[in-house]
Formats: sequence, structure tokens, C-alpha cells
Amino acid sequence: MIPKIDISDYNYNLPDERIAKFPLEVRDQSKLLLYNCENLGANSKIASTDFASISKILPDNSLMIFNNTKVVPARLFFKRDTGAVIEVFCLEPDTPSDYQLNFASTSSCRWKVIIGNIKRFKSDKIKLLISSSALSNDDDLEHINLLKEIDLQAELISRDGNSAVVEFTWQQGLPFSKVLELCGKIPIPPYLKRETQEIDYQRYQTLYAKIRGSVAAPTAGLHFTENVLKEIKERGIISDNVCLHVGAGTFLPVKSQFIAEHKMHTEPFSVSLAMLKTLHSALSEGKSIISVGTTSTRTLESLYFIGVHCIETGTPSDVEQWEPYREEGYSYSSSQSIFAIIKYLEDNNLKELISRTGIIIVPGYKFNIIDYLVTNFHQPQSTLLLLISAFVGEGNWQKIYDYALANGFRFLSYGDSSLLKRVG
Repeated sequence: MIPKIDISDYNYNLPDERIAKFPLEVRDQSKLLLYNCENLGANSKIASTDFASISKILPDNSLMIFNNTKVVPARLFFKRDTGAVIEVFCLEPDTPSDYQLNFASTSSCRWKVIIGNIKRFKSDKIKLLISSSALSNDDDLEHINLLKEIDLQAELISRDGNSAVVEFTWQQGLPFSKVLELCGKIPIPPYLKRETQEIDYQRYQTLYAKIRGSVAAPTAGLHFTENVLKEIKERGIISDNVCLHVGAGTFLPVKSQFIAEHKMHTEPFSVSLAMLKTLHSALSEGKSIISVGTTSTRTLESLYFIGVHCIETGTPSDVEQWEPYREEGYSYSSSQSIFAIIKYLEDNNLKELISRTGIIIVPGYKFNIIDYLVTNFHQPQSTLLLLISAFVGEGNWQKIYDYALANGFRFLSYGDSSLLKRVG
């Protein structure tokens, strides 16, 4: 049954000055809020420390899951002969649909995009906007000349409102991944209200980012340093990765009053057979599962329902938005579900699961996989705040956010972090 949730019940006052506009100088010097964790004191459910200490707080005998997606410079600016500037924001490949094949293309490819100033984008090709007004050294001039040689152009193939499919063509035989690096900008969140700066190319990326495809960072991972990762390993905590490519939909506000009317965005993800076996062992042994970020959470929880598909139909399929809320529920254990995916992959000689999820996690959701969540502080009236409420128990998110606001925590993508233990 779809929960009856009024999004106005998930609002709070977030002053603009509490939104972190830039990252801290050192990643792990951010604050860490602790909720419902052990050793907080007899009468306390909320406490705070610094993120550099997280390895000392994580539970023994646990498995920690990261999202190793990598943010791509997905914002491209073009100019028509009339002088009109048009922004093309790449979302995901259209042709070829496979990310790696697309990034390896050396002359043309098609992408699903969002287009700013789309009324100015006619049927003719538009050329990359190249500005030499800010030249300061020979390296800049060399870059400008290279962009001219690449001659990146975009042609409108189809459109639906501001969304569209665009075909890119370019010269020099460079792979499209390199073309994006040379021509694009890192798409920082719109609520930062500033242009992309040099620091964002390094800091709006996790240290363990590996697989290109996201247009937004899995920001819970931005706090991890090499030293923190080393200390976690020395504690004997096992870690592994999933890969969900974060889409622009993560920034879309909930515009409908009731969440039942909200259309959740879908995102592609992949999980290796080896990781599924590690997860199955951890579940079977009763280990705590720690999810780093809401994107890892959406992936891990989606795996349960994909396993259900394997049990009931013999094949995996994408996870629909409201699938977890059917009235009759599901009787399969988490271990059974993950094992069903493993069996399917092994029977079909596959090394990884590739799927998509549109899952929405709101109060009333029953968590099947994760026990702990590392996450930042999210926007008012957002689907991410609903996920937090579902995880910590109805009504408890306000206590957490009131504490964070009263104790100087910084909010949103470049803000501080929290370690939450699931209630129930």
C-alpha cells in the first residue's frame, strides 16, 4: 500500500548560511553526528565527534559498502551563430546505452540530456562555446587551441520539454570520456549558487571514485581520507563497492503535496558477483551492514527486490518505485534473496548484475539489508529526508536535524556527516 505522506510534514528552516558552499580544507575534519549508536551515554541518543574518528565508532563484525561511481564533467556550453548560449547537461547515454562503450566512442555518440535555453536550440548543429577572455598563460592558450581542433558539436535529435536526445560529433579521434574532461564542467549542485571552481574537480569526487557515469557525487563519501580508510581496514571491518550512477533527479524537489503523486527518478547500477557473495556471507553470519550514502542504500535495498524477482520469475528485472509497498509483503529473507541473484549470475556465466532502480524509501518502508547509514544532511521536503525518517523511525529526524542546527553542523553536499543506526 502506498503510504499517505504529506511532504509539508518534512520541512524545516535551513538558513542559507548553514549550507556549506565550499568543502573544508581537509576532508575528514568535518563533524560527525551519531544517532542511536552504542556508547553514547545512558540517557543520550545523539552525540557528535569529528569524522576522522569514525573508525573507532563503527560496530565490530561489520561490512561497509561504498558507491564507487565517478562524477563526469557533464555540463557543456554551446553557442549558436546568432550568439545564443545553450547549456547541454548530459544525463546518461542513449546510443550506445552502455556507459563504457559510450565513453570509448571516438567520433560520435548520443546522450539523454537536459537543455537550458532549449527554445534557442533549432535543428541545426551548434558548436562548443570557446572563450579566450580569461587567458592568463600559455597553457590556457594551448587548451583553447585543442578545443578548436576537437570541434565538438551537438545536434538535437528529439525533445520532450527541457529533456532531449542530442548527438555529439567531434574530431581528433579522442574518446568521449576525454572530450568531456577537456570540454565539460563538473556539475556542482544548484543550491551552491555559484559557478564550478577548480577545487570542485578534486573535492566533488570521492577518493575511491572509479567508474565514470554520475552527474552528482555520492556526497557521504566525500569525508573519507586515505587514513580513515586505512584505520577502518585495520579495525577488521570488511569493505566492498557497488556502483550506482547518480542522476540529476537527486536534486529534483518534491512538487506534489502528497508523496504518492511524486514520480521518482530511475538510476542505473551494477554490482559484481564477488560483492554479492561477500554480502551474502555477511548476512548469513549476522554482520552489521553499513551503507555509505543514500545511493549505496538505494542500491543495496533494491538488491533485495531483484532477488525476489529471481526467486519468483527466474530472472532479475528493474525495481519499480512503489514495489516495496505491496500489501501482501514478502516472506523471503535477505540471505535467500541475495543468494537467488548469485545463482542466476552463476547459472548464466555472468560476473555482474546490471539493472536500474526507481525505488523510493519513505516512512513505512521495511529495510531488508542495511543496519547503519553514513550520510550528510539533506534538503527540506526532499525524498532523501524521507529516507532518513524511514531509517531512524518516524519523528526522530526532527531531533537529529534540530541537534545539527543547534550545534553548528554544515548542511548539504559539502556539509558535515552523520552515522545513524536503524531503529527497529
